[in-house]
Amino acid sequence: MGHAQAAIPVYGYFIKNTYPHDTQAFTQGLLFKDGHLYESTGQNGQSSLRKVDLATGRVLQRAMLDKNVFGEGITEVGDEIIGLTWISQTGYVFDQKTFKLKRTFHYKGEGWGLASDGKVVYMSDGTSAIRVLEPKTLTEVRRFEVKAEGRPIERLNELEMVNGQLFANVWGADVIARIDPASGKVVGWIDLTGLLPPEQRGTANPDAVLNGIAWDARGKRLFVTGKLWPKLFEIELIEIQRH
Repeated sequence: MGHAQAAIPVYGYFIKNTYPHDTQAFTQGLLFKDGHLYESTGQNGQSSLRKVDLATGRVLQRAMLDKNVFGEGITEVGDEIIGLTWISQTGYVFDQKTFKLKRTFHYKGEGWGLASDGKVVYMSDGTSAIRVLEPKTLTEVRRFEVKAEGRPIERLNELEMVNGQLFANVWGADVIARIDPASGKVVGWIDLTGLLPPEQRGTANPDAVLNGIAWDARGKRLFVTGKLWPKLFEIELIEIQRH
């Protein structure tokens, strides 16, 4: 048997729609539900959960997190929105409608991204590991390592479930990994180079990186943005490489 393996497919993008995005929003988590975007933002003293109007980018509802924490990823479970913090080892559970804080939960290590498929919650912590949490108690049931052709992929950040695949921003890179949650294997790369040129990223702020993936399951729309970006994009994926 030869060692030739089919290369991991690479996808480019076609921009279908462009929407305004709050350039003060240090985007950490993004999701789409019931016709609206929900977004979490970071930075101590500025961390928030927001409900956002897609067309205008206007913030319709907001809850501020404790000024001593750095907000991270969010996901929805039923009528609740679950959120992480970066190094406080504390998660928040909000009522989706009222934005009232219902309870908090604890985890070890850093909190980065969250996603849910209705059965379990997936959590990233800045490494190549994805933790699988029980959705009611948010306790860890297992974890798996994300690998591409046998190589661990580090810095997994914002997460989203898209048609049974876990999409993950790789922090600091204009790329999204498409992960099979059963095996942890990267089954596709999405190359978003050029989506928002560096000179449009708020005074070329080095922190203004691609971060934020939201999937509208009903409308089959994929949204992506970045921290402090002036725009949020609806994109369609195009396979560009097959060997």
